[in-house]
Amino acid sequence: MSIKTAMPFAFIEPCLPTPSAHVPAGAMWVHEIKHDGYRLIVRRDGEGVRLFTRRGHDWTAKYPHIVEAMAALGAQSMTLDGEAVCCGANGVSDFARLHSQTHNDSVFLYAFDLLQLNGDDLRREPLEVRKATLQSLLRTAKPGVRYNEHLDGDGEIVFKHACKLGLEGIVSKRRDFPYRSGRTKGWIKIKNPTSAAMLRMTKFSGAKPD
Repeated sequence: MSIKTAMPFAFIEPCLPTPSAHVPAGAMWVHEIKHDGYRLIVRRDGEGVRLFTRRGHDWTAKYPHIVEAMAALGAQSMTLDGEAVCCGANGVSDFARLHSQTHNDSVFLYAFDLLQLNGDDLRREPLEVRKATLQSLLRTAKPGVRYNEHLDGDGEIVFKHACKLGLEGIVSKRRDFPYRSGRTKGWIKIKNPTSAAMLRMTKFSGAKPD
């Protein structure tokens, strides 16, 4: 049951996945593609739309495409968790394009969680309820905000396909877990060792400042 409570227009610390070399198995896990971008907490209420980085910096002015899509959604207030990405010609997220800041007007949000909707604090709800509500909310969204699908079944197969496509990896999540700020073992990230993101991290420490 959702909790009706006033949620001030402020930053919420995101839930952070625990790194692992192994994909968790079992029916209680779902698996999402991990896109190579910047993590954002995106909020809208009567004051407008605000974009926060994972450390709480205000990046609202950077990504007008996301702001426009959030403002057009059919809800009074909402808080989304997602990844800001900029895709190349192949449709895959391209961190170099994103980091260059020369394509900010085409950056969009892959939204994968919903923390609040119309004053209801959804963080105590299980992931599968939050994602179903988010999917419904974004059904008619403009391209600046897109729903990040999840996959059931064998996570190892999902991970292998992600690696073949050159993607950053996957995040496996417990379908029954609530949303908790900070590091959690209810979310597990498994990175593709040959992805551009991993090669970049090996060469330059701290390539993603936020």
